[in-house]
Amino acid sequence: MPAQSGPSDFIAFTEPDYDDVLPITEDDDFIARALADAELPALLAALALVDDEPELLGDDLKPPLPPMDSVIAPQGGMSAASQERARAVALQALIRLRDRGSVRAAEPSAEPSAAALNRIMRFLTKDAGPEYIPLLRHELGLPRDYGTPGWSKQDIAPEADFTVAVIGAGISGMAAAHRLRQAGVPFVMFEKNPEVGGTWWENVYPGCRLDTPNYAYSYSFAQKPDWPQQFSEQVEIEAYLQDVATRFGLRPHIRFGTEVVEACFDETKQGWDVTVRDSDGNTRTHHFQAIITAVGQLNRPNIPDIPGRDTFAGRSFHSAQWDRELDLTGLRVAVIGTGASAYQIVPAIADQVEHLTVFQRNAPWMLPTPTYHDDIRPGMFWLLRHVPYYGRWYRFWHFWLAAEGRLPFVQVDPDWTDPHSTSAANAALRSQLLERLKIQLADRPDLLAKMTPTYPPGAKRMTRDNGVWAAALKRPHVDLVVDPIEAITEKGVRTADGTVHDVDLIVYATGFHASDYLEPMTIRGRDDADLHEYWGGDARAYLGVTVPRFPNLFMLMGPNTGVVVNGSAIFMAECAAEYTVACIGELLRSGYRSLDCQETALKEFCDRVDAGNKLKAWGAVQVSTWYQNRFGRASQVWPFSLQEYYDITRAPDLAAYELLGHHPEQETAR
Repeated sequence: MPAQSGPSDFIAFTEPDYDDVLPITEDDDFIARALADAELPALLAALALVDDEPELLGDDLKPPLPPMDSVIAPQGGMSAASQERARAVALQALIRLRDRGSVRAAEPSAEPSAAALNRIMRFLTKDAGPEYIPLLRHELGLPRDYGTPGWSKQDIAPEADFTVAVIGAGISGMAAAHRLRQAGVPFVMFEKNPEVGGTWWENVYPGCRLDTPNYAYSYSFAQKPDWPQQFSEQVEIEAYLQDVATRFGLRPHIRFGTEVVEACFDETKQGWDVTVRDSDGNTRTHHFQAIITAVGQLNRPNIPDIPGRDTFAGRSFHSAQWDRELDLTGLRVAVIGTGASAYQIVPAIADQVEHLTVFQRNAPWMLPTPTYHDDIRPGMFWLLRHVPYYGRWYRFWHFWLAAEGRLPFVQVDPDWTDPHSTSAANAALRSQLLERLKIQLADRPDLLAKMTPTYPPGAKRMTRDNGVWAAALKRPHVDLVVDPIEAITEKGVRTADGTVHDVDLIVYATGFHASDYLEPMTIRGRDDADLHEYWGGDARAYLGVTVPRFPNLFMLMGPNTGVVVNGSAIFMAECAAEYTVACIGELLRSGYRSLDCQETALKEFCDRVDAGNKLKAWGAVQVSTWYQNRFGRASQVWPFSLQEYYDITRAPDLAAYELLGHHPEQETAR
């Protein structure tokens, strides 16, 4: 068994403070200039907490939050007059904050009251009912981390032998590890790479960055106030994740360069035998009471089996296997695919290559995002570093804007007959997106014809549009090819029209085996059941977390937990991690060794999710997309609101499980 820390090390750990801000020393004019760059609704919220002035939350300043369509209304839809007044009252509040020595008007050490926080939340969140408050407080994380387990192993089962294997040290794995550490449950993390980060360590291709607003794409328990960009680049995300691993004391528990190859459930011990392989090819087997898989959905590159692929004389690789040392100068490059990765790669390399040929199967719908490559504005960055809790409220603001996102626009109207859209709202969104495309390509009708999607918005992943994609494809040395690829030859790519496109390098921006969960691991459960045979290529899990016949196997970012038009992957990962740790807590309290999901619970959950997905564009339209598996079932996507997933993952419903391996001597009072 790998060395690990004892329970006392978990309990004694002091969590880092991400809320440190700098004192304000600048003069009034400087502050006024900074306010010109401010995101005002979140700033008023932060100042209301530190300044305690009712005028900061006046009805005349409340953001109206008009419905989202192709764009999000700037400043929450505040009028110019409201913005002017907001800056005026914010300036006075910042001056008072500076003159107090940059401390809160209330007792600096006092925690914000629930009443004060709820009042500010109501100011920011139009029409948010009381059912949203627990979720919103979880995401704000004030005055405490609401995802912290309400128990510790030391208190409820100090003598119980219970150690967890966490597979993967990416976003979801570290969320689980942090919650286990808070609960004092021993764990070991196995990571096949030499560093944490998962997809953010592996994907280093040119242009790689977020397509979710950065502040929303961060842990609720590790909120960073100084992101340099609104949609940060790969290097910033990876640095953040490395920092989290270090600050929260996770590194001593990680076995880097170690890949899990097999896990078998031992029915006698009611635990798992986990076989791992190190970077030298050596294998060892360890025993754990539970497994948490955190390998992600988009981690196994998909290189299509194109005839002649191995005959190409040049160099080729998947976008997720980019060579950091590669010099593209003077090369003729083919990029196969026009999904999210290609959408970032093509504009980033267009200036470096001699010629670029982009092969498209389905054109992407593009959401207008003029600030996609922009840095955080200087005044805004200064405010985030100097106003207490501004980063939290800014993150909270982005979270709320994305909580429902564009879900209403991808809804299916059963009576709708237009094959290019799924409802009146979807048709309106399509019209807006198409009009922007026409403006960008007014001088290139040939490209407009190629770049106009033939499917409804939302049926596939939408990309962020700040104009660079269209600009790159307009360049004289860039070709967009829509004829189907027939074969790869020694010299390049042959299309169905007989043309051979000679290239020196082929980049496969062709996505991932998203529906092949937990491949290539072998996982055997009760009665030697093989997980992949049980699924038969159609992965299903109760709440996206547990599977019948595989006790104490918990999945993060499992089937049907992907959010594609609302929220971020981190939110779903945190919810699943907190649910998993709650399940472990129930076992430790009860004295049982394991819990196994009931088939009826799985069926009821999947039936409901499938019905929900069929009423969304991605479930109703047959188009090539990673949202669907090879049977045409939307097995990756969550069709409902974030609120609903949050609610169902707060505490395990033990009626959905069979409890196994009871040991009365371990049972403690509930």
